Amino acid sequence: QQNTNKRTTFYKNHIYKGKYHRWMFVNLQTLSKLNAHKQKLNLSRKFTTTRKMNGSWETREKSNKGLVNSLKSYGIIETSRVYDAMAATDRGHYSVMMNEAYNDNPHPIGYQATISAPHMHAKCLELLSEKLVDGAKVMDVGSGSGYLASCMARMVGPNGKVVGIDYIPELVEMSIKNVKKDDPTLLESGLLELKQGDGWKGDESSAPFDCIHVGAAAETLPEKLVEQLAPGGILVIPVGTFDQNLIMVKKDTQGKITKQNIFGVRYVPLVKSSN
Repeated sequence: QQNTNKRTTFYKNHIYKGKYHRWMFVNLQTLSKLNAHKQKLNLSRKFTTTRKMNGSWETREKSNKGLVNSLKSYGIIETSRVYDAMAATDRGHYSVMMNEAYNDNPHPIGYQATISAPHMHAKCLELLSEKLVDGAKVMDVGSGSGYLASCMARMVGPNGKVVGIDYIPELVEMSIKNVKKDDPTLLESGLLELKQGDGWKGDESSAPFDCIHVGAAAETLPEKLVEQLAPGGILVIPVGTFDQNLIMVKKDTQGKITKQNIFGVRYVPLVKSSN
């Protein structure tokens, strides 16, 4: 009974008050245990009626349209441009677990990597949306499945350029196959390029970038990525080890850097080269 009371307190303190997103990037086994506890305690959806990040994790849809509409209804997708990009990019093409493709949670894609939860993809697109415009040059670090890079390509086309880099060559190959299933013209046109690269070093050959997204947590802010931001550019990156925060870094036209903590997150680590 004492343990049950503690679990009830956990849900009331952390889900109802909107802090559950601090643990969103737990593994699927942990997430399953949390859901099992919730069912055992007969906790209803009213604990998650604050319609933002703390509620969308319960989303279970059968189609990409249903998923995107649900994120919009929770207020996570705020702009039509982000809605259109995510609606046009079917997450099912980028998932290896079709039973999880349209659920609002992360899941493994192999090689100790994950595809992030859709609400995090939406949030990062919203944070970067002012720079994700026609003609912009963008880098997606830790591009993994290729999903978010494809969304960004749709936002910066037809005159923009998105470079997605990942440290694991097998993931790069998989992401290219995923995009070809979705829309091969993204690659054929040169609008989207996916290649192997070191996320800590970025891609100097393609720099500077109007915006950079990083899909894995760096222990510290990688200076190379900040250097590769164009004046007026924005970088969104999770930083930290156990305690992680999503950070938005801005470089003004004079080169001055400002940093803003968005909220706590849980991402897989950004792989660091041994060289």
